[in-house]
Amino acid sequence: MKSPRIKSHVIVFLAPAVLVYTAIMIFPLFNTLRLALYTEADQVRMFVGLENFRTLFGDPRWSESFWNALANNFWFFVIHMLVQNPIGIALAAILSHPRLRFAAFYRSAIFVPTILSFVIVGFAWKLILSPIWGIAPDLLSAVGLKSLFAPWLGKEEYALTTLALISVWQFVGIPMMLIYAALLSIPEEVLEAGEVDGITGMAAFWKIKLPLILPSIGIISILTFVGNFNAFDLIYTAQGALAGPDFSTDILGTFMYRTFFGFQLQLGDPHMGSAIATAMFGIILVGVCIYLFGIQTRLKRYQF
Repeated sequence: MKSPRIKSHVIVFLAPAVLVYTAIMIFPLFNTLRLALYTEADQVRMFVGLENFRTLFGDPRWSESFWNALANNFWFFVIHMLVQNPIGIALAAILSHPRLRFAAFYRSAIFVPTILSFVIVGFAWKLILSPIWGIAPDLLSAVGLKSLFAPWLGKEEYALTTLALISVWQFVGIPMMLIYAALLSIPEEVLEAGEVDGITGMAAFWKIKLPLILPSIGIISILTFVGNFNAFDLIYTAQGALAGPDFSTDILGTFMYRTFFGFQLQLGDPHMGSAIATAMFGIILVGVCIYLFGIQTRLKRYQF
């Protein structure tokens, strides 16, 4: 048996993508892992092995900030899973109804915030929710609910949840479009067979459509997990690098940024920053592996 030859044109077409991906992803990743194993004293770089990780998890000054940021990251992710994705699925189900008028307009309107800059979204909502010059107090007053207004971005107990809901508003269009595409890919024969058995309306969605789009929901879930643990832009824009008030909106991204580059009177430490980045990579890798080997393999039974 002759081994199959690798065709030259495949290498030619893949080489540019592989080189670019290696330059901007693979090399920085391994360089970050390398920096995490060193420290610097008197402008001399020394190999310390896992000492930076012992400091990160064992030194109270570092571990308290790390676990606070990790807990905030999990809460940020949970809100997206419990609010963003169900709303996206519901919107996709509504917009996929064949009798809905202006469905294309609604899809475009919901998806538009997704393409907006984080800077624009962060500053716009900061202005909207401002108790001094924002329009939120006036809008609530107009409907008789002014007593419900609070400086949500200025209170520790509300700030992170408020930012998470702003992020939900911006990115709900992504799960909506993915689920919408999955719903359109369901064969008409399956739906017609359900109608013959008397399964229509909401019953058709719960008993036929939902089981068939579970693989897509799984993909959306892992994308939400990875995206939220890489979150940085919105919180940095709205609350700054200190992720106030009193670090209540601090996540791993802002914690790593302050540590690596320094901020105000805090000097940057690339080695401890790389240790934090490596810990983030490990958390994301574990989450993705759990999904791929524990969940996705079980969802393949629903795929056509």
